[in-house]
Amino acid sequence: MALVVSFDEPVHIAVIGGTGLSHIEGFEPVASINPITPWGYPSSPILISRHNGVPVAFLARHGHNHQYAPHEVPSRANIAALRHIGVRSIIAFSAVGSLREEIKPMDFVVPDQIIDRTKGVRPFTFFEGGLVGHVGFADPFDHNLAEIVKKCAHHMEGNGVILHEEGTVVVMEGPQFSTRAESNLYRTWGGSVINMSALPEAKLAREAEIAYQMICMATDYDCWHSTEDVDVAMVMKNMEHNGRNAKRLVGAVLDQLTKQEHSSVVLAKHLEGMSVGAVAGITKPEGRNPEAWARVQYLFPEFMKEG
Repeated sequence: MALVVSFDEPVHIAVIGGTGLSHIEGFEPVASINPITPWGYPSSPILISRHNGVPVAFLARHGHNHQYAPHEVPSRANIAALRHIGVRSIIAFSAVGSLREEIKPMDFVVPDQIIDRTKGVRPFTFFEGGLVGHVGFADPFDHNLAEIVKKCAHHMEGNGVILHEEGTVVVMEGPQFSTRAESNLYRTWGGSVINMSALPEAKLAREAEIAYQMICMATDYDCWHSTEDVDVAMVMKNMEHNGRNAKRLVGAVLDQLTKQEHSSVVLAKHLEGMSVGAVAGITKPEGRNPEAWARVQYLFPEFMKEG
């Protein structure tokens, strides 16, 4: 049966990852929407499913057919579209390479820090072109969401598979993998895992006042490891196993987030007003570009009706 292409209820929870994460037992698909934003369309239509009576949004970061390279993902459109339909909390999944011996392939990591090694190729802010906003990013992931994720670790399966409760994710530009020199350098910096996806996604979520927590799925040791070089075949094999555990884990996390007792966490009240205040207090009204102001109103219509 074809899904409806509109949905009027606010959707407060979203999952960003691969297409497989949208098909979870106990979740009933009810709509597939594809909203146009001031930054274009999201990378895939947003699937909305119900669980415990609560709508949850699922978005495929790289598109339904994995057609977007990491630097091509329309992250601003993705985050803006989710914010516009009501999302205030995002659980994001990403494949990563391990920079630590103790983080084995097929382990998961709940990171708490980021090192940015992207190169400015990807648009990374909503606040530009005649409208300036500086938003704090000292702690890039959401502690409240992280605590809920950690409590669901027992739902994962596999001999010796571990959910590591902290770590620093190095975000590289890609799409090529690291050189061995780079990989060893990142280890000296304290990097735990490396990927190409956490940024600008996490920064844009913070600007949009959305609580954001990534769950990293180790597919391999990065090339610092003397036993193996990174290759696509190895990554894909481990991704298949990780995908099954990701479904188990996200199902358990969403079980918790859709409970009334966690509604304050889901609504991210601790972030409310952060960006609005930053934008309103920096660029003087007479210096604001009307087009830039209109774009930001798409994110915050209830707060920015008056310029």
